[in-house]
Amino acid sequence: MTGVDDPRAVSVLAHGIGAQHDLPLSPFYAFAGAFAALFVSFLALGLLWSASRFRGDRAGRPLPATVQRVADARPTRVVARALGLAAALLVVLYLLLGPADPDRNPAPGAVYVLLWVGLVPASLLLGPVWRLLNPLRTLHLLGCRALGRDPAAGRPLPPRLGMWPAAAGLLAFTWLELVAPDPASSTALLLFLALYSAVQLAGAALHGARWFDHADAFEVYSGLLARLSPLGRRPADRRLVLRSPFNGLDATPQLPGLVATVCVMLGSTAYDGFSDAPSWITTVQTSTLGRTTTATLGLLGAVALVATLYALCAGATRLLSGQLPHPLTAFAHSLVPIALGYLVAHYFTLFVTEGPRTVMVALGTDNPAPPEPPLGPGGIATLQVVAIVLGHVLGVVAAHDRSVRLFPPGRAVVGHLPLLVLMVAYTIGGLALLIA
Repeated sequence: MTGVDDPRAVSVLAHGIGAQHDLPLSPFYAFAGAFAALFVSFLALGLLWSASRFRGDRAGRPLPATVQRVADARPTRVVARALGLAAALLVVLYLLLGPADPDRNPAPGAVYVLLWVGLVPASLLLGPVWRLLNPLRTLHLLGCRALGRDPAAGRPLPPRLGMWPAAAGLLAFTWLELVAPDPASSTALLLFLALYSAVQLAGAALHGARWFDHADAFEVYSGLLARLSPLGRRPADRRLVLRSPFNGLDATPQLPGLVATVCVMLGSTAYDGFSDAPSWITTVQTSTLGRTTTATLGLLGAVALVATLYALCAGATRLLSGQLPHPLTAFAHSLVPIALGYLVAHYFTLFVTEGPRTVMVALGTDNPAPPEPPLGPGGIATLQVVAIVLGHVLGVVAAHDRSVRLFPPGRAVVGHLPLLVLMVAYTIGGLALLIA
């Protein structure tokens, strides 16, 4: 880990792939392959996909009744809640009583690697797991039982609230990870966790447990990624089902703040990659505004750029295809696989190296060396390009299916063109961050 006195003043835990600019990527082949994949998929969809094929929450093959009973059993949920609460208490204890040196304290790795990055594969494989593990939800439940109160009781959530608190929470966390002067320090993490917990528990006390569904940044983050999981639950009968990830994605609720949440996911990951560039490091070091202010503006600028491009795309889609009641949220679900591609490309190496190292430190090993990545530089480069391109192709498919559902047949392909342009722009940006 880089110390706080290092000129770059950046912790390894706050950056996913380290020396990404030295990866053996051929710009020509990377961009050519990406353009070919996007345009071929767009043309194929326009010729062969003339009617919507996704059924959202209505789709899925029910899992065996035994699996359903085990998953919904009270002991299963109690164990999951106990594990989440115990892990959170251990993190807090390590922050309060553990070594000040983050290399010898597993708490920073537990937050930035096992939680933030680990939720990606966990949610893809098992669904919205943080809802079960969330220690704040458990504390709220225990408090309500102690007071003899129904956990669901509370004031109705304002309809316009949507996911806006989650978007703000994600932005605050990524600011801590990427901008704060010493993100791995116990003081910074304790302060963030205390403030975040206070806000979440106060919101739950006022609005009931439903507050976490919309306002807890990590629950919303896990839930959005879980839309691409093959495991789902049908709202109509609460059955666990195996489904196409596209059906889960298609069922993403079109709530206020959805676009902001996904744009924070995309923009913060893009800034994480760009902040490692020598030109930006020089800018931060020499800025008269100071490192923290300049980095904050850079993070906000990256999120704003992603959101502005999407808003322009939504406006162009509405103009080309006719009236569209909610142009911003109608296609926001198609950004989720793009965000996933960025996360995989950017954080794979961090997870497979710093994740095991964090576990070793927690088990008592003193400052162990992280294991070598399972892939060499060429393999990592290939994985990153494939993840970004595949994420955009999945986004193109999701957007096209929505367009043929919303627009008349003669306008569906034309209405989808701005989305293709957006995907190309995001792809160029994502690959440029790997190659620059």
